[in-house]
Amino acid sequence: MDAATESIQFETYIFDCTASGEDIAKALIRAAQRGVDVRVAVDGFGTGNCPAHWVEQFEKAGVQWQVFSAVRQIALLLPRHWRRLHRKLCVIDDGVLYCGGINVLDDYYDPNHGQLEFPRFDFAVRAKGALVTQAADNMDKLWWRMRAFDDARKRRISSAVADLRAAGAAQGAAKRSTAATKGMRAALLFRDNLRNRSSIEKAYLQAIGSARQEIIIANAYFMPGGKLRRALKLAAKRGVRVLLLLQGKYEYFMQYHASRPVYGALLEAGVQIIEYSPSFLHAKVAVIDAEGDRPWATVGSSNLEPLSLLLAREANVVVQDAAFAQDLRAQLVKAIDEAGHPMDRESFARRPLRERVLDHVASAIMRALIWVTGNRY
Repeated sequence: MDAATESIQFETYIFDCTASGEDIAKALIRAAQRGVDVRVAVDGFGTGNCPAHWVEQFEKAGVQWQVFSAVRQIALLLPRHWRRLHRKLCVIDDGVLYCGGINVLDDYYDPNHGQLEFPRFDFAVRAKGALVTQAADNMDKLWWRMRAFDDARKRRISSAVADLRAAGAAQGAAKRSTAATKGMRAALLFRDNLRNRSSIEKAYLQAIGSARQEIIIANAYFMPGGKLRRALKLAAKRGVRVLLLLQGKYEYFMQYHASRPVYGALLEAGVQIIEYSPSFLHAKVAVIDAEGDRPWATVGSSNLEPLSLLLAREANVVVQDAAFAQDLRAQLVKAIDEAGHPMDRESFARRPLRERVLDHVASAIMRALIWVTGNRY
């Protein structure tokens, strides 16, 4: 950001302006003050209201700040407010892209749990080349759509939607080239509620279905639908080593308990489940057949649970490259070896009655909420 000369496009679910988050906020201000076009889009629930003194500083410096689907907590009872901006993207000068699961939130702090003894376990990927253009164009479209809706809601201009979309498309076309660059085979996958409703899930299903040797998935909130569960069980039954590195530290009631009813069938099929509990696991990554002739890896913002796969805006980078896959695998294996606690099938089946009841209650609530949205999972 401090090296930016033209533009910064930034999207995040959480933007917390304290500790290391303050460093990011100040970098954005410095960039805007020297004339860089700075646009920041945050989620209305994940971020909430930005503190007044930061709003003042952003406005004074020229940082453009927009909130995606601003909503009060009580309004979340309405299913139409469950579609959140959950992706974490940053494009600098149309030349470099950052994509992953990391929010603007200090690694040693959690809004609900206070100071943490160990940092969150999370990943992001840095990319150059064709993926940057794809990300910048997609972020442009969302930015101008948000501007249009905001202007229309405030009744500033009658043709806000058409005018702003046209302006955004023209600006994006004028300043970007779509020329391909040499490098790794990679793709940027978006999930939205229009044309890309299942792109990330389909990528996972295809990769899992093609796995021959090993599948390692690290996921913060894990409640896979029927297709993903069947794919993982079939992979294990055909001799593929399937390891799931999942959240072992209690964070939220729903995410913690609703995921556990699916563990039994996976363990029965031979899937290995390892819980990570030194701190909060926030990763959304996977690596498949890293040592094979068709390595596959993904890093992004999408969890394998219904909110991410059915409702939220998400973004994942998929990479087919041996060195990349082996590096990611090494980091996941290190976390498993040093901080993972394997789940035993028999012990899981004998867990206390109270825990089993809470698990099934949370799962039933989650499935009821999915049904209310009109989705099947």
